[in-house]
Amino acid sequence: MAAVDSFELLYREFARSCNSCVETLAIVGALYTASKAIILLRDCYSLVRVHFFPRLMPNTRLALGRRFGEWAVIYGASETIGKAYAEELARQGICIVLVSQECVSYTANAISETYRVDTMGVVADFSQGHTACKPVKDALRDKDIGFLVNCLDESLGNSPNFTGLSEDQLWNEINRNIAATTLMTNLVLPGMVEKRRGAVVNISSGACYRPSPSKAVLSAFTAYIDNFSRALHHEYGHQGIFVQSLIPFQVAPQGASTGGWLKPQSDVYVRHAVSTLGISHRTTGYWPHTLQFQLLQSLPEWIWVFWSRMLSSSC
Repeated sequence: MAAVDSFELLYREFARSCNSCVETLAIVGALYTASKAIILLRDCYSLVRVHFFPRLMPNTRLALGRRFGEWAVIYGASETIGKAYAEELARQGICIVLVSQECVSYTANAISETYRVDTMGVVADFSQGHTACKPVKDALRDKDIGFLVNCLDESLGNSPNFTGLSEDQLWNEINRNIAATTLMTNLVLPGMVEKRRGAVVNISSGACYRPSPSKAVLSAFTAYIDNFSRALHHEYGHQGIFVQSLIPFQVAPQGASTGGWLKPQSDVYVRHAVSTLGISHRTTGYWPHTLQFQLLQSLPEWIWVFWSRMLSSSC
């Protein structure tokens, strides 16, 4: 009988201690769930604020020309997104200076005829070094530059493995992307700071967030441009300069038969991206891409690396 009494006493004490643990775990679980719910609500609000409010209420925003300046400089004007960005700004009445290592006179003339704005085409091959800056300086003289758009070379996504790149190819890509973006910003930014207004948009890629096997150069360049932009925002944001890191995923050329919801045509993508000017300093520019980016952030790195290797081996 004493043994039974002892067992019942032990059971009651054990059950009482378990109840305290269960209550503690329930409180911890409720706090964790609440924190995740708050994060989800914050992300949903950010998505709507950046990508939907500006497009639903465009009249609440100042005209881009009055807000930032009358001229836009587009470096990488021969790239898909760069050309589409130039056309969208021209559609909104901004005069355009197209800068590329190739002749873009035909594109400049087409934009001028279509949108009735002044345009210029400047050939500046930064693979030749700092001498490329002179024609750009001459073209920008006495102009109210309100926008600078630097566009990453899209061919980086198709480059071979790192050891497959020659020394000349590496220097060429570094000069055309890292050096060009840095030097173009250095040429344009002082005038913006003097006027205390302007927008710098550096377009890289969503690949900046995770390292991608077989695309080491692309990963490094996009990470540089992304961090360069974010640092400039903190350095010059209080002086009236809006610096944006634009990190899109796949974008199809305008008029291409391929594409879809996650791979919009360049004109569709850029219309969304331009609507985020003055609102978000770091964005994909297109809300389905933002959903992709959020998913990427939640994935462990090893899953991303495995997936990247699978895609590389299937190409």
